[in-house]
Amino acid sequence: MGLPDCHTIREIRAYPLTQRLSRPSQTSWGTYDAVSIVMVKVTTDTGLVGAGESLARFAPSAYVHLINDALAPRLIGRDATAIAAHWNAMRRALSGRAGGVLVEALSAVDIALWDILGKAAGVPIYRLMGGAGRTDVPVYAASVGWADDAAADEAVDDFLARGFTRMKVKIGNPVDRACRRIERIRARAGDAVTLSADSNWAYSLDEAVTVAAALEANGYEWFEEPLRPEDENGYAALKARTTVPLTAGESNFTLDQARTLVANGTLSVLQPNVTRSGGISETRRMGEFAGMHDVAYAPHNGMSGIVCEVASLHLAAALPNARVVECALAPNAFRDGLADIAPGSARAKDGILTCPAGPGLGIEIDWNRVAELSQ
Repeated sequence: MGLPDCHTIREIRAYPLTQRLSRPSQTSWGTYDAVSIVMVKVTTDTGLVGAGESLARFAPSAYVHLINDALAPRLIGRDATAIAAHWNAMRRALSGRAGGVLVEALSAVDIALWDILGKAAGVPIYRLMGGAGRTDVPVYAASVGWADDAAADEAVDDFLARGFTRMKVKIGNPVDRACRRIERIRARAGDAVTLSADSNWAYSLDEAVTVAAALEANGYEWFEEPLRPEDENGYAALKARTTVPLTAGESNFTLDQARTLVANGTLSVLQPNVTRSGGISETRRMGEFAGMHDVAYAPHNGMSGIVCEVASLHLAAALPNARVVECALAPNAFRDGLADIAPGSARAKDGILTCPAGPGLGIEIDWNRVAELSQ
């Protein structure tokens, strides 16, 4: 692997994508009938093309305007491989604290630049990051939805039939219903299955303590986002009142927002989403910081697209403290048929996913299909 030549950024194009879900996704936040992302295509003067993705759950056209008006002018005409400089330049498009739409938008551009760097060097991204000596990573099925019991039972049976022995269960309010759901899914799945619970910060501290007791009694692996992400004192208090490992991170935008709960040992697992948390550059920093404090790293991707899923696999293959990667199983037009690779839900075997071995992300996006979805 030699050093790449200069590859000047010629064009940055953003595509707002929205899909209607075949089956509504129900969490403690509410019921989602549609979901959005933004895809970014970065092209160089040497013909290399990088693909990126932004979480962009709502109002994706706003992200497109931000990328076109505030981010692209800072990068056009510059060397695509100077990724750290570009991250800092994009960050300075906002004078306040890092977060929100800006960081989600720059996440897409950052991922695309890593894709270009890998293609220029002729190696996959996980090798550019050093690699942890693996290409196969364990995954868990996501998710058993916060819907009626019959639908939850159906999801568990489906996940088991697909060979998954790890799965995530969505829970919410009221608390007594959540506790019954926790017990029901354990009975349905059996003791050999590793279960975790995700409440999407539905609870007060006292409510979370009650739910944590049910998780303890039923042998769940972790309690994900029990409280508001800003409630760092609440997380520390909950840590003192339960033995269930606490996890969070998908709501964080940068390392600064994860630093306290990682450094003080409150979290057992950090779960940033690469399409929200500043792209590969910042998410890597977050994962490495977690490793320095004996905290595991487990990429979140939820209702995202194929770029998010594959970028998460590269990070997991590269970081030694990576424990497991989320594998969403619901039909998703942002994963199905958008690239020359099947979604993880179709590729996983015995709860394992293999990271693509081609240069960069190791996938090629069907940009014609992306353009169709953005209409």
